[in-house]
Amino acid sequence: MTFAPTTTMNDGREIPVIGFGVWQVPDDVVVDAALAALQCGYRHIDTAYLYLNERGVGEALRRSGVDRNDVFITTKVWNTDHGYDETLRAFDKSTGLLGIDEVDLYLIHWPTPARDIYLDSWRALIRLREEGRARSIGVSNFHEAHLRKIIDETGVIPAINQIELHPWLPQAHMRDVDTRLGIRTEAWSPLGSGRLIDDLVIAEVARKHGKTTAQVMVRWSLQLGNIVLPKSVTPARIAENIDVFDFELDDADMAAIASLDSGRRTGPNPDDFNEA
Repeated sequence: MTFAPTTTMNDGREIPVIGFGVWQVPDDVVVDAALAALQCGYRHIDTAYLYLNERGVGEALRRSGVDRNDVFITTKVWNTDHGYDETLRAFDKSTGLLGIDEVDLYLIHWPTPARDIYLDSWRALIRLREEGRARSIGVSNFHEAHLRKIIDETGVIPAINQIELHPWLPQAHMRDVDTRLGIRTEAWSPLGSGRLIDDLVIAEVARKHGKTTAQVMVRWSLQLGNIVLPKSVTPARIAENIDVFDFELDDADMAAIASLDSGRRTGPNPDDFNEA
């Protein structure tokens, strides 16, 4: 069994540096997948109201026998629930589905800047943190202008900014912004939604270390200083994705992977995504 080390967020709380991502995993499938993750050492699960699998994540947690306080649970408010009161109601829905009273991290899923009400949602997250119902709060898919707005208006800095981040899109600018603001960067789609699994450059690095390409990409992201959220529903791959602490990429490996930077996204650009 492999346990990921933790890192400290700006609110003083600890978060495991590898989490189990469950995007696009149906509710009836996520129970077994999350159970497999918990059984092989994951202690961090990242879900969202949009994923329609919060109930299954909660069921896996209960079946696992792992103490609730030993598992870091993240969920997110979806765009349709932006607004102060709406976000508070959304939080209640999510915790009800999860079957828990508090979450470890609550995020605004997307800023949807054209709608321009994410500040109201951020104020609601601050209240949830003050009440102890969201132990930490943060954002997802926020660019610098979005971060500056909520910080300037409230004085509260997010603990986490979860962004698309993989070898095609290493997000150097946003990682620098997050670092300067004291925010931890969390990588979603760290394997490029599976599209980088067969990349020849990464495959060569993987052969060098006797690892899989997925393990190399997770390790690469960790060495950049990110928290990483790999996803799989296959037990063997779930276990492989956390088994990345017995090797280290050298400068040549990091440079080879850096050559893949193309700015290519697998998801939408947060500046343009305003789906409600």
